[in-house]
Parts: sequence; C-alpha cells; structure tokens
Amino acid sequence: MTDSIDKIVSLCKRRGFVYPGSEIYGGLANSWDYGPLGAELKNNIKQLWWKKFVHGRDDVVGIDAALIMNPKVWEASGHVATFSDPLVECIKCHSRFRADQFNGTCEQCGGKKFSEAKQFNLMLKTFLGPVENSDSVVYFRPETAQAMFVDFKNVLDTSRKTIPFGIAQIGKAFRNEITPGNFIFRTREFEQMEIEYFIKKDTWQENFEHWRKEMLGWMEDVGIDLKHVHEIEIPAEDRAHYSKRTIDFEFDFPFGRKELYGLAYRTDFDLKNHENASGQNLKYREQGDGTSSGEEYWPHVIEPTWGVDRSLLAVLCSAYDDTDASRTVLKLNPKIAPYKVAVFPLMKNKPELVEAARKVYTGLKKEFVVAWDDRGNVGKRYYSQDEIGTPYCITVDFQTLEDETVTIRDRDTEKQIRVKIENLKDAIKKLLSYEIKFEKAGELVK
Repeated sequence: MTDSIDKIVSLCKRRGFVYPGSEIYGGLANSWDYGPLGAELKNNIKQLWWKKFVHGRDDVVGIDAALIMNPKVWEASGHVATFSDPLVECIKCHSRFRADQFNGTCEQCGGKKFSEAKQFNLMLKTFLGPVENSDSVVYFRPETAQAMFVDFKNVLDTSRKTIPFGIAQIGKAFRNEITPGNFIFRTREFEQMEIEYFIKKDTWQENFEHWRKEMLGWMEDVGIDLKHVHEIEIPAEDRAHYSKRTIDFEFDFPFGRKELYGLAYRTDFDLKNHENASGQNLKYREQGDGTSSGEEYWPHVIEPTWGVDRSLLAVLCSAYDDTDASRTVLKLNPKIAPYKVAVFPLMKNKPELVEAARKVYTGLKKEFVVAWDDRGNVGKRYYSQDEIGTPYCITVDFQTLEDETVTIRDRDTEKQIRVKIENLKDAIKKLLSYEIKFEKAGELVK
C-alpha cells in the first residue's frame, strides 16, 4: 500500500495504465485516457464484477441503456430540481470551489473573500437535433440508475423474474463537478457498476445487510485492502432525498479517506415518481392463487453502487509495493492483471532461443493474455513485468533446447520452478486459479 499518489500517477503514465487526455494539445482539465494496460485492467475489473453479480446469480439480469434519455426522466427523478452542489467564487481570481469542501482560502491566489454560496446543477446539458433551443435540451446521464427504473416493466415482462430480483448495468455517467481532482478519483466522465435490487418493503433490512456483505466480498475478490476500508453510516440530514438508509464505504487513499462505494435503501421513490410522471403502470403484481389476483405494489429498492475508476485506483493503491528497494511490484490479483504471463528468450541474439520462445508464446496466447518481452537482460524484464503486475514470467533458455522445460518465476516471491512445456498450460491455469501452490507446480530451482 503506497502513501503517495504521485507514485501511482507516475507508474500509470510510464507503464501505459492512464494518460492525461488530449495531452499533445496541453490536455483538458480532469480528462484521462486509459492506455493498453489500463484498458485491460479496467475491463478485467468490469468482467469480474459482471461474472460475480450477473452470471453468478439467478436473481440478477443485466442491461445496457442509452447515455441520453428523455429529459422528463430527470425531472421525475428530481435531478433537474435537486442534483446540485453549493458553489462559491473567489472575488480576486474568480476560481470556483464547492462551499462544503474548501477551507476558506483560495487554492489559486490565496484570497480570503468569496461570493455567497449558490446551488450549481451538476448535470451536463446539450442539445439534440439541429436547433439549439429550450425544446431540444437534453442531459448526459449523471447516473446509471434511472434507466433501470424506466426499463423495469420491460425487463420484468421479458425476463419473467419475480421479486426479489435485480437489474445490473455497467456504463458511463457524467457530472459537471465543481472541483474534480485527485487523479481519476473524481472526474466529470466516469463509469459505474450498479444494481437496483427490487424487494418487498418489509424485507429491506435483511436485503440491505445481504448487499453490505456482498460489497465487502467484492472488495476482497478484486484485491482492495480491507484494512483500509471503513463503513460510514450516513445521517439523515446528509442522505440523498430518496434514501431511508445509506452506507458509504470509504478507503484510505494516499490523499485521504474518501468515498469508494455506496449502498442505499431508495424505498419506492423512483418507480412511484416515474409512474406518476409517465402515466405508465410500473407496479409489480404478485402471482395469484388461481381464484384472485395477487397483491400489486411498487417494489422497494436496495442500490449497491461501485465506481469503476475508483475501483481501479483503490486496487492500484492496495497492490503497489516498493518495500524492496530494488524493485516496485504491483501485487494484483491474477484475475484482473493485464497480462497473466510473460514469455522471454534468455538471449534475443540467439535465433534458436527466440524460435523456441515464440512457440511457447504462441501456444499460451490461445489460452491467456500473454506479453512478449526480449528487451535488455532477463533481470530488467522481470522487474518490468513486476511493475505492471504480471503474475508469472517464463524464460526459455539453453536447457529448454535439451529437455523441453522452461523456467517459471513467481512475481511476489521471486521463486522459480522448471516445468515441461507440454504441462505448461495446465500449470498456468492451476496457478492462476489458486488450485495449486507455486512450489507444487514444477521442480523448484535452487
């Protein structure tokens, strides 16, 4: 666990995890691009989440909804009227800050005089169609949740689910934050992983507790250090207008303890409001007993929410280890590591070694995401792969040409074993899934 965000930012830029957006033009404030390794890590996090909460459960289905919705959605949800933060402006340099998150001194000029606080709506507004007027105003969605409420009836009718059940979605959201910052922690464009779990009112407490445990389990699965996670009960005066209970999971980032995930009990606020605004029946009807219809009601909702970008940042902070002065290691869970294995020829100027290594590389690439590395000496290659989190490195050497064995090196312990090429795929599979310990996968190299 690192205590320096600068180390994380440097690693991300140097190794191709995250770049400043539009960098060749001087960048754009709070805009970030995910490079080759960052895109792999991010996708692996999302896929692990989808596998666990959608494919791994019988009571959750997934959707992928549009970024731009009918503006009436945001009127009904309360976002147009209430989705705002208090803004103050420095009288001297006109820099703007969230009134509830600054210390009274302008960070730009040191000024002490500010305007009166006013509410600033965080939704990003644009125009749909060729004419820019009040009739063509639309918004980029500030959250992924509302599509799951608007599509509730369609999902219910097509999936044939019964209460309790959930709708899941991974997707982009946009908020015109007053003071974004801390690298990818708070950005105007971000991704959410979110579930709306529909329940009967009288079961909300047990379902809330169930999802609290599920969220903690997810953090452990993805490699977030639970020693640095804190559950915060949000008091009534600080909860969103729709919430009867909210827990924030905060994480000890290098820049301080900040919100990582949220869990809320939204009651029946959303479905009720969308029914009233749209005129469409969004109630759920229980199955009858054959003689009469079942009870009809608006389901209540438990909402667990995970930020993709914050997940990635928390994972990087948890995995970063530079306690060994000779190397920096990203101790990523192999399930989410960008590369599962790297393959090297011992020497790049020996054609027979390169040819043998290429065969190993090609064979493994059919099963795993594999890196090829022949730069510099083997030691430098090891440390390079350590820094990007590759769990295992395979070296093809002169002994390989004699007995068809290769060396596998473990990232975290630096131990090495020799394995027959014919057994290599099976050994890697078992190592990545923790079926066997490293020392049992081959012959330990002394």
